[in-house]
Amino acid sequence: MSRRLAAAALAWLTCVFAMPLASAHEMTMAEMEVRETAPGDFFWLWTANEQRAGNEDMVPVWPAACAATENTLRCGEGGLRGELAIEGVGRRYSAALVKVSWLDGQSRVYTITAAHPSVHLYGSADDRRGIGEIASTYTVLGIEHILTGVDHLMFVVGLLFLVGFRRRLFWTITAFTVAHSLTLASAALGWLTLRSPPVEACIALSIVLVAAEALHDRETLARRWPAVVAFLFGLVHGLGFAGALKDIGLPDHHLPVALLTFNVGVEIGQLSTIAVAWSLWSVARRWSGLVRLRTAVLYALGSVAAMWSLTRIVAILG
Repeated sequence: MSRRLAAAALAWLTCVFAMPLASAHEMTMAEMEVRETAPGDFFWLWTANEQRAGNEDMVPVWPAACAATENTLRCGEGGLRGELAIEGVGRRYSAALVKVSWLDGQSRVYTITAAHPSVHLYGSADDRRGIGEIASTYTVLGIEHILTGVDHLMFVVGLLFLVGFRRRLFWTITAFTVAHSLTLASAALGWLTLRSPPVEACIALSIVLVAAEALHDRETLARRWPAVVAFLFGLVHGLGFAGALKDIGLPDHHLPVALLTFNVGVEIGQLSTIAVAWSLWSVARRWSGLVRLRTAVLYALGSVAAMWSLTRIVAILG
């Protein structure tokens, strides 16, 4: 009975990953703009597409020295200085991006999450956040991104079905990690730029290929050299991670720390998924119906990914 329950849990987990969500791997981000209009006076608003977030889901808590009205702040001679918090972050929206622009033309973007619901403002664009705060914030954002990134997780699950829990899995996952780390860093630092629609289409096609290869036993390139396939497609997936990181924003100070810890968070989420899958497999592997379940899951992964591929290719052509 325990094996059947584990197998059922594995099927449920995969079906959740395979649900055709409106956005396959984007984090839900709310954005706020705060602009200094006169010394100590600010105008703030949620961006046009986030009006509902500001009105219903999240409420800013301004520094104590600032007096707030509907969309204005009066902070006096000390300026916008002190703790800024967002109540409600982490419920409907994974994070809030707060862009503050000062009279001297400088600006700074702050990321607020459930793990770090407040930031300290220093009255200017001088970003004095400590390394520890930035590292922990971006690690959590990396974990959240991969665990809500349905298409990335579907690809990892496809690799598990293709390779199995054998020694080759280590090299396959390592190749995927190295590849997406390279393109994530290159794109985040501005060294590599590609349009998002082709990247999204290639990510969906990568899932179709891996699912199709896992369904048969023919000795193809993917079966002989799964690490090579994982590396090549990992380069594309890294561009998808970079797109999310671009939306989140990177601090000018401690940029390498933010980039590194975001990637560490992605790896933590990825390894956690593999650990859960291995636990379920170790319980259900002797169940006679596991082969049929495996086939059904692979067809589900491939079908959803094929649908994504078509819609994303149409988006490119349109």
